[in-house]
Amino acid sequence: MQAITVTDPDAGTAGMRLTDQPEPHAVENDVIVRVHASGFTPGELTWSGTWTDRAGRDRTPSIPGHELAGIVTELGFGTTGLSVGQRVFGLADWTRNGTLAEYVAVEARNLAPLPADVDFVTGASLPISGLTAWQALFDHGRVQAGQSVLVHGAAGGVGSAVAQLAREAGAHIIGTGRPADRDRALDFGAHEFVALGVDDLTAVGHVNLVIDVIGGEIGDQSVDLVQPGGTLVTIAAPPARQPKEGRAMFFVVEPNREQLTAIAERARSGRLRANIGAVRPLAEAVDAFNPTTRAVGKTIITIA
Repeated sequence: MQAITVTDPDAGTAGMRLTDQPEPHAVENDVIVRVHASGFTPGELTWSGTWTDRAGRDRTPSIPGHELAGIVTELGFGTTGLSVGQRVFGLADWTRNGTLAEYVAVEARNLAPLPADVDFVTGASLPISGLTAWQALFDHGRVQAGQSVLVHGAAGGVGSAVAQLAREAGAHIIGTGRPADRDRALDFGAHEFVALGVDDLTAVGHVNLVIDVIGGEIGDQSVDLVQPGGTLVTIAAPPARQPKEGRAMFFVVEPNREQLTAIAERARSGRLRANIGAVRPLAEAVDAFNPTTRAVGKTIITIA
């Protein structure tokens, strides 16, 4: 099969190649998926899981990409809940070969059925953004109707999903981002917008919940915006300090079939719009990783 491979952690995109690789084999509780569309995270070339397995052993050449939509072609021993020929979408494991390939082996529990009226490109754009937003809001942030939610990076993949889900839950959304992101953030559901570096972030006042995808100085400033009993949830880095009368926590997104199913239902009904910036073929995946050529919104790689 054809796949994008990486071999050198120090080479960046210069070390990425489109190569021929052996097709994967389905071990116990796995499925093999013929990938129709794949999503990736630009920073994953810096993740240890891209280069080593769960035991810390080198596994290069490795295949990046962790989001996928496609069709199940093979079931491993003991696999339940999915069937050959089924349309699926979800997350590949962080420490195994990924989805920028014609076929991928995935634990069955990491996948959910993809409705027939949700196309593969949309399906591949949803797992990381959708699950991160869902878990930040509902599992960790415990958002409630009537609460105020400050969403950093509200025009991005995660931020736009947070804004849409939180607005559906009845929250008031204050989005942030670059000045050029204002219209996009408002279009995806923010009620207000703060242009970082231009507007005064502290003028927002105190909020019930902060969802932070930026970290650094912005994340640190946001700790002081959490009202008593409120929460800051970040995916950028563990917080350096806690709010005086609230809590701040960091998490890494986890696969969840039930949550993926709820996300897919919202996508098919129009309640959750995918934030797709560009759609490119596998032959252009290396160029798609390059930050100088990346489009606004999530880039999806089509494969099958």
